[in-house]
Order: sequence, then structure tokens, then C-alpha cells
Amino acid sequence: MRIQGALTAMITPFRGGQVDFERLARNVRWQIEQGIDGLVPVGTTGESPTLSHQEHRQVIEAVVKASAATKRAGAKPLVVAGSGSNSTTEALELTQHAKNVGADAVLLVNPYYNRPTQEGLYRHFMTLADKVAIPQVLYNIPGRTGVQLSLETIVRLSEHPNIVGIKEATGSLDVTSEIVCATDPRKFTVLSGDDSLTLPLMAVGAVGVISVVSNMLPARVKALVDAAAAGDLTTARKLHQQLFPLFSGCLKLATNPIPIKTAMNLLGKDSGELRLPLCEMGAAETAKLEKILAEHGVGKAG
Repeated sequence: MRIQGALTAMITPFRGGQVDFERLARNVRWQIEQGIDGLVPVGTTGESPTLSHQEHRQVIEAVVKASAATKRAGAKPLVVAGSGSNSTTEALELTQHAKNVGADAVLLVNPYYNRPTQEGLYRHFMTLADKVAIPQVLYNIPGRTGVQLSLETIVRLSEHPNIVGIKEATGSLDVTSEIVCATDPRKFTVLSGDDSLTLPLMAVGAVGVISVVSNMLPARVKALVDAAAAGDLTTARKLHQQLFPLFSGCLKLATNPIPIKTAMNLLGKDSGELRLPLCEMGAAETAKLEKILAEHGVGKAG
């Protein structure tokens, strides 16, 4: 499986302290209607660290079910379910569950907090790849996990047929260039993990993005990715410049997913509550975000 294009790192809506499955299904349907290429539930943007294992499983099942029930001409979006953990046993259980309920692929974050060695990382991901026959995307985000996959480890892992790509969120063009140069693009793809770097990373060989901003602007993010993939640099650069202030505002005013949930609420796409320890943005930051949305023509019509 070649995973590419514009995929949405979906928020998890909460209401009264519980997952709002009705809103989640509406979000899935709207994303599909807007033409998104993939849905990525229970990642960083989905507040996965504060979901119970039962909620985690339920969210994946709900996204798979809502996606299957939504009609759209052409190819259906892939569901790439977040199933990583800092415990290999837990990651294995979540990954097997994602396969059992019909996810197309899984996203596997680097084990966090316990800071394994490169050999430990290799064995962790190889255990999952050996035991669950589902396409698997690595997720390299050292700013969240405290550990980074080395190029050597990525190359070793890319040789496994079930490991098909990486979400690259180190913020480094050099890292992406090194991965692209050292792996087989027919078997292993790189996806941007930072909205603001989607075009630069695609210029050096990435094939898409797992996007936060596409929660509210899926069609515009997809247009950027499609233009870059087609080699239409003029259009891609124009779209990047239009979207960049939104990328920056939705990722730098507060910890993700606080700004994107706030933005969606401001646009009438109620994303529900945040779950502690995440909390609402302050009044000053919210005003800045609202100004950015207004200045760049983002209204309730989306």
C-alpha cells in the first residue's frame, strides 16, 4: 500500500467529559465530502494520551464505520488508525484491534517517556510488523516523545514489507532528504507531520501530509498537496503562502490540539471540550486566532 496525499489528523470531540461519537461521525462524513485522502484518528491531535484503551478502540471503530457508511464518488479515504504506545504489548493489542475492525493501516508513534535505545526502537516496531499483517506508518516526533528514530534504524525498518512509510515531524528538511535518499520510494513513503512544512518536504520527496489544519480546511490542504504532487509549483506556492498564517496560528499559539479545536468552535464546527490536562486557550490567544481566521477569509462556510 502506498500511503500518500492529504490525510487529516482528526480531533476527538468530547462532550460532558465523554467522547461525542455523533460529532465524530459528522466530522468524518464532512471530511469525506470535502475530498480528503485519509483519516487518522487517535493520534496526537486526537488527544490519544488521555483516552482510555476502551475509548481508543471505540474511536477507531467509529471512524471506520462512519467512513464505510459515507458515499463518495471515487476512492474512499484510507483510515490510518493511531495504535502506538510506549508499551510494546499495548501497541500490539491496539494494532491488532485496528486491523480487526477494518482500519486500512496504522500510525505508530515512537515509544515515549521510557526513551528506548535505537535497538529497542527497532525491536519494538519489528515486533508489531512481524505479528500484525497491516500496513504500518512510523511516527517520528521527538518533540513529543523524547526520542528520535535514527536514519539507520528507519532504513532497517523500511525493509519490512508491513512498514510502508513514516510521518516525519522532526521539523528538518535534511532528515526527510536523508530518508528519501536512503529508502525505496516504491515501498516506503514519507509524509509531512507539520502543516507548515508540507510544501518544503514534498519538494525534497515527501508525498503528502498528515495535517492538523485540514480538520477545518480539508479541501484547501488537499489542493496544496495535489498541486505539489503534480509539480505545479506556482499553484502550490500560492496555496502555501495563503495557508501559512493559518498553519502557524493553529500550531504555535498553544499546544496542539488546543488551537485547532478553538478554531473549529469559532467557525461553527463545534469540536467539543478539551480533556485535562489540556485546557481552553486564554482570551488574548483566542482573539489572535480569531483575527487570523478573519484576515485569511476563513468563515463559518469553511
